[in-house]
Amino acid sequence: MGGVRWAFPCGAWRPRRREWLLAARLVQPEEKERIGQFAFARDAKAALAGRLLMRKLIAEKMGIPWNEVHLQRTSKGKPFLANTVFGINANYNFNISHQGDYAVLAAEPELQVGIDIMKTNLPGSGSSIPNFFHIMKRQFTETEWGVIKSMSNEWMQLDMFYRHWALKESFLKAIGVGIGFNLQRIEFNVSPLHLEIGKMYKETKMFLDGEKEEEWTFEETRLDDHHHVAVALGKQEGFIKKDSDVHSMEPNQPQFILLTFEDLVASGIPVAPEDSAYWDNFCSKQESPMKQSSLSR
Repeated sequence: MGGVRWAFPCGAWRPRRREWLLAARLVQPEEKERIGQFAFARDAKAALAGRLLMRKLIAEKMGIPWNEVHLQRTSKGKPFLANTVFGINANYNFNISHQGDYAVLAAEPELQVGIDIMKTNLPGSGSSIPNFFHIMKRQFTETEWGVIKSMSNEWMQLDMFYRHWALKESFLKAIGVGIGFNLQRIEFNVSPLHLEIGKMYKETKMFLDGEKEEEWTFEETRLDDHHHVAVALGKQEGFIKKDSDVHSMEPNQPQFILLTFEDLVASGIPVAPEDSAYWDNFCSKQESPMKQSSLSR
């Protein structure tokens, strides 16, 4: 069982009544309630897509029937599978991210996984790009800022900023830490400088506390002109495989597969009855705020 990379274009998804009510029946009631509380349709769609991606993975790749999948969250909010899993699936690890116009998932059978997606957006609240960079100065090292500001125009600099941000977030999500971690401790040497859409790259290297990290691999993909995806892959703690390292554990290099809604729910088994009021709640939401900040987890 190899790695999985899935992407669902939740930003372009305009669910019909049947689709939204079906999707709501396919997630745990507490998650359905949480998603229903989002103020904007954009955020509700992204969150629901993320839950469906996880349940699809577990049902189709780990062999647990959809309606028996039980997901919980760690104290830091990271989703995990609460079911007891034995055999070849016991070390399967997965992570999701949603931001901009996509929800994405990465999964590996024997590696720690963290994924982050960032959309290159102009700063919110009318802030200029130089002022935005000044506010975010502490998030990157001098070397990283040198690369970001070496780009030929402000838009390309902003694009490189979000590429670095996705890389840092992917690592933090893989190791399960969040707010409070000093981002200056990790530095990325990105390569190549320019990424082609749809192609997966693994040349970027990470330095932790000034030392090059050999046990972590970073995959980078541009889904389109505006979206960077970074996947961090490292050894699982407590998992030992003789004469192996993170590189030899990668039997293939999975590309991102773009899923349709039909793909997303193909193996779905409802876990709750239909709730027609849930559609009315969704229809009452504005798609997105007029002004928005680009940074979100």
